[in-house]
Amino acid sequence: MKTFDSDGVTIAYLDEAPASPDAEPVLLIHGFASNSTVNWVDSGWVADLVAAGYRVIALDNRGHGRSDKLYGIEDYGAPLMAEDARRLLDHLEIPRAHVIGYSMGARIAAFLALAHPDRVQSLVFGGLGINMVRGMAGTGPIAHALEAASVEDVKNQAARTFRVFAEQTKSDLRALAACIRSARAPITAEAVATLKPPVLVAVGEHDVVGGPAPDLAALIPGAEAYVIEGREHMKAVGDRTFKAATLAFLARHRL
Repeated sequence: MKTFDSDGVTIAYLDEAPASPDAEPVLLIHGFASNSTVNWVDSGWVADLVAAGYRVIALDNRGHGRSDKLYGIEDYGAPLMAEDARRLLDHLEIPRAHVIGYSMGARIAAFLALAHPDRVQSLVFGGLGINMVRGMAGTGPIAHALEAASVEDVKNQAARTFRVFAEQTKSDLRALAACIRSARAPITAEAVATLKPPVLVAVGEHDVVGGPAPDLAALIPGAEAYVIEGREHMKAVGDRTFKAATLAFLARHRL
């Protein structure tokens, strides 16, 4: 992976492109406690998008993967992380890109599109439906789970799931605790209603973390909803039907 400086924070990213010099760019933004490799490479997204003729850019969000680890809650928050994504587009001299975010990455993608609508050709919110505007409850237990001496000390089952996943991705637990505790700027129903790019909301049928896709899509003029059949939050990322729906959506909204 390569790196660049995002206002003093080193951000790691990958940039894969097919042979075509005019391949349209797709920016991928991963979820909490994940990284670009786990979320996008291992799940086949990068290979499938490149095979479909797209240039694929994926960053490790601050505090994640190979990017800088920061430990103050003021160092995080979706609006700030959206600016990392915007600066990456600036760094690569990409004026406009399709943007796909999963879970926390979908929230970051929303702030990117709200702050810089001219930079986003289309938007895919994966793994985050109506809970984008309801907000995420229970962040305190997740932070405590990340800071526990051992996963065996974590009794809250939902929080334990995040701790187990963070260990699987070899994440910096203290950085993730700061990230999850960071001020969570609200996204209101009124705000998402102003989104300018075309939007696809794709969430697993049994995803209680993200909430139903149709409920969020109903708030966004012209948005499409796709329910990933039989999937919950952790198992929907690499679903082949999710990819097919996304590729068809991108093809309908080319630059």
